[in-house]
Order: sequence, then structure tokens, then C-alpha cells
Amino acid sequence: MAITYTVPLFLIALGGLFSERSGVINVGLEGLLGIGFFASAFVIFKYESVLGPSAVYISLLAAALAGGLCSLLHAFASISMKADQVVSGTAINILAPALTIFFSRSINKGSGVIPVMGLELWDVPILSRIPIIGNLFFRNTYTTTFISIIIVLISWYVLYHRRFGLRLRACGENPQAVDSVGISVVKMRYIGVIMSGILAGLGGGLLINTLVKEFSTLIYTGLGFLALAALIFGKWKPWNALGAAAFFGFAKTLSEIAPLFPSLNRLPSILLTTFPYVITLVALVLFSKNAVGPRAAGEPYDVGKR
Repeated sequence: MAITYTVPLFLIALGGLFSERSGVINVGLEGLLGIGFFASAFVIFKYESVLGPSAVYISLLAAALAGGLCSLLHAFASISMKADQVVSGTAINILAPALTIFFSRSINKGSGVIPVMGLELWDVPILSRIPIIGNLFFRNTYTTTFISIIIVLISWYVLYHRRFGLRLRACGENPQAVDSVGISVVKMRYIGVIMSGILAGLGGGLLINTLVKEFSTLIYTGLGFLALAALIFGKWKPWNALGAAAFFGFAKTLSEIAPLFPSLNRLPSILLTTFPYVITLVALVLFSKNAVGPRAAGEPYDVGKR
């Protein structure tokens, strides 16, 4: 279960990494996650009878597309209009729950809850028979877990071993230098923000199809901020962020399964509910004092600035 939490958390954090490495702070990951969460539920609810089992995978594509389209609002406000990036992201966080709950009640006869069939667990042939490791990683797993690993590897390769990644990272460090060699900073930043929306939306789609299996705005509340914390805790580096997402995913899982243990079940429910977020705050205070993000992150690009 910890791995199931880790995968969407890391995808959302990876989306934030693309945006912030390009120089645009994206605190709207929570809202983008919610948009993808709803889009996936909507596709399954409306088209499951027509598409059958493939509806789940199509819903994941819809979640990624919806997140990417919604991120254009943040890109337009923060890049083209040079608005405050934190305010723009916060606006998305406020807008997303209102819109998704309105649409969910509209399509489901007043109910704000939309049930989905979700993905099925399976055992990986041969690998699931490996002692210890097979039980931990290759039994009762989801296909999307391995797809997500491929996405992570591709993202790491593109960011650190391709010309595109070098240009994107340079836009977050010294956009004036990038512009001086004829590369469009605006274009690169738009791509970074759209990528963040696609990955955050996909993370929301994975969340609803693996862990939750029903739409409700109260379910995903806070997970986008956990992903943002994982990004900061991981110092804006993919593999560090993966480790941070695994840590926070474990904390979230522990809070979920704690009621199953009699000794922990006696604790007030508020302690169990807030545990992953308290741990996140403690981790950030203790280990992120020297974490420094991209130098130009949060600064609107000014052509005349040198």
C-alpha cells in the first residue's frame, strides 16, 4: 500500500519539478491533482458501459489531458501576464474543488460522490516467485506502477541527458543567458508548466483508480501539498524526490492502517489523520534548511533584466 501511495505522490512531485526547474513556482499541484482525479472518474462513470475494462486506461489519459489544460491557466497568468506565481497557483487550488464538486453533483443527480471500478491487482509472472522481493514488489501490484517507473526514467533522462532538459533547467537558473542564445524562455516555461499539469493530473487519475475508487473532494485534500513537500525535501532532484515521496507515502499508509492495530486504535482519530502532515512539517524543518531551489523560480521573466 505504501508503494501505491508513493507512485501518485512522486508523479505529482515530478510535475512540480518540471515547472519549478523552468522557473515557475507551482503551488497549484493540489488543484491540478483534483482536476485529474475528477476527469478520470467522469470518463469511467460515463463511458464504462461502452469502453469496458479499457475505460480505466482511457480515463488516465483524460486525467493527464485535463491536468495539462488546466495548467495553461497558471502558465498564462504567471508567464504571459507576469502575475504572482504563488497567487496564481493558490487560485487553482481554490477553483478546482469548487468546479469538480459542482460537475460531480450535476452528472450524478445531486451526489458529490462518483464510484469507479478502478484497476485490478495482478502478479507479475516469474518475478512474483522471487523470495521476499517477489512478495514485496511483484505480487498484488498494478500495471500502472511499472508504467510510472518508465515515466520516471524517461523524465530523468530527458532532464539531465538531453538538450531539452539542459535548456529547461537553465531557464530556472539564468533565463537571460538562455534568451541571449536565441532560446525562447516563454516557450520553455510554458512546456514546463504544462508538463507539471499532465503529471499532476495523471497522479490524480492513478490515485482514484488504485487507492480511492470513488470521487470526493475530501479524499484527495492535502496530497498535492505532500507532493510539493516531497519536491522541496528532495531538493528539486528526481531521485531525491522519489525517496521523499516514499517516506511520505509510508507515513500516509501508516495513518491509514493504524486503526487495524488495537494499541494504536485507542489514539484520538485526529492524531492518526494529521500524522503524515505533521511528519512532513518536521522533516522539512529538520532537513530542508539548506535546500535551495532554482535561482530564477518565482521571478517573471524580464527581457531587459541582466
